[in-house]
Amino acid sequence: MAVTAEVDGPAPPAKRGLLRYNSPLAQVSLLGFICFCCPGMFNALSGMGGGGQVDPRIADNANTALYACFAVFGILGGGAHNLLGPRLTLFLGALTYPLYAGSFLYYNHHSSSQAFPVTAGALLGAGAGFLWAAQGAIMTSYPPANRRGTYISLFWCLFNLGGVLGGLLPFAFNYNRPINEPASVNDGTYIAFMAFMLAGAALTVAVLPPARIVRDDGTRATRVTFSSPATEGAEIFKLFANWRMLLVLPAAWASNFFYTYQFNNVNGRLFRLRTRGLNNVFYWGAQMIGSAGIGYFLDFGFASRRKRGFLGVVAVAVLGTAIWGGGLANQLWFNHQPKDDKGNLADAIDFKDGNRYAGPFLLYFSYGLLDAMFQSLIYWIIGALANDSQILSRYVGFYKGVQSAGAAVAWQIDNHKVSLTSQLIVNWGLMTISYPLLAMLVFLAVKDEDNSVSSVEDGKEKDSKLSAPTSFH
Repeated sequence: MAVTAEVDGPAPPAKRGLLRYNSPLAQVSLLGFICFCCPGMFNALSGMGGGGQVDPRIADNANTALYACFAVFGILGGGAHNLLGPRLTLFLGALTYPLYAGSFLYYNHHSSSQAFPVTAGALLGAGAGFLWAAQGAIMTSYPPANRRGTYISLFWCLFNLGGVLGGLLPFAFNYNRPINEPASVNDGTYIAFMAFMLAGAALTVAVLPPARIVRDDGTRATRVTFSSPATEGAEIFKLFANWRMLLVLPAAWASNFFYTYQFNNVNGRLFRLRTRGLNNVFYWGAQMIGSAGIGYFLDFGFASRRKRGFLGVVAVAVLGTAIWGGGLANQLWFNHQPKDDKGNLADAIDFKDGNRYAGPFLLYFSYGLLDAMFQSLIYWIIGALANDSQILSRYVGFYKGVQSAGAAVAWQIDNHKVSLTSQLIVNWGLMTISYPLLAMLVFLAVKDEDNSVSSVEDGKEKDSKLSAPTSFH
C-alpha cells in the first residue's frame, strides 16, 4: 500500500508575489519553458512533414516506434512520476529529445539505414511518456481550481512558442535554397533543434518537489505522498475499468491521430520547403490563441463550472465541424491536381503566391487553433475530476498513453498509403464521436463546487485536505 505522510503543525504564511519561486505560477511557467525547448521543438520538426526529409517514410517509421513506446510509457508515466518525483521524471524524459533530432542529422549523411532514427524514436517514446505524465500532474494539480483553465492556457502558450520559434529555424536556414529543389533540411536546422532540446533538459533541475509548492492563499498544492511499484501497478490497471477514463478514451485517441494527416499530407504535400517552416510559425501561434481563448472561457465564462465545461465542448464541436468541412473541400481540390513522383503537389505552393497561398494557409492555421482548444478542453475536464496529484498523474498518463497509441496507428496508416480522403474522414469522425462523450463526462463528473477539499475517484469520496504549508527558503 502507498504510505501517506502529511506535514502537520503551524507554519508561517506563504510569501505573495509573482516572482515567488515556489508558487504554482512560477513552476507552471518553468514547465512551459522546458516544454518550449523539448516537445515544442519536436513539434516544429514534425510539422515540417517527414521530419524535414524528402521521403516521409523514415519519419513514419521513427514516429511509429515513438508512439508505440509512448503508448506504453505514457500509461506507466503516472506511476513513474509518483515514484521518482517530477524533477527526475522530467529530466529522464527530456534527455531523449536531442537524441531524436540528432538521429535525423545522422540520417542526412547515412540514409542507407533507418536503424538509428527508429531506435531514437522508440527511446523518445519512453522519455515522452515520462515527461508528459509529470507535466500533466503539475499542470492539473498545482493551480487553484478556479484558475486551472488560465494556467493550462499559460502553459500551452509557452510550450507552443517553441513550435513558433522552431518553425522559424527551417524557414531561415532554408530560405535561399532553390524553391523547386526537393531536398531535406540542412544540418544547421537539426543542430539548432538539438541545442534547444539540451537546454530544456538542463532546465529540469530547477523544478521543485511537490511538497514545496504553496499557493498564494497559503494552501499546499499537493499532499506529500510516497508510493510503491505495487500500488502504482494496481492503480494503473484500475484505470482501464474507470468509467471516467473510458469516456475520455475516444477523445484521447483522436487528439494526436490527426497530426500525421495535417503535417505530412497538408503541410508536407501542398507547400515548398521554406513555406512549411513559415506555416508552422502560424500553426503553433494559432495554438497559443486557441488555448488562451478556451482557457479564459473555462475559468470565467459562467458562474457554473459544469456549464462552462458543457458549453466549451459545444464551442469546440461547432468549430471543429466547420474546420474539418473546410479540410474536406481542400482535400477534394488536391485530389484533382497534378502530382510529382512523391505524390506531392507538382506546382507546390510558396508563401509569395498570394491568393493561391491564402486558402490552404488559413486551413492549416485553423487546424492548429482547433488542436489547442480540443486538448486544453480535455486537460481542463481531467483536472476537474480530482485534486490529488497522484490521481491526476495517472489520469493524464492514461490520456497520453491512449493518445500515443492512436498516433502510432496513424503514422502506419500513412506509411501504408491509405488514401488521404479516407484519413481525413477518419480524423473528422473520431473527433465527432468524442464530443458527446466529453459532454456526458462533464455532466456526470464535473461539480460546480470547488474540489480542493475532496477528490472523487470511482464514486468514493477520498479525503484530500491539505496540510499546513511551510514557507519556501
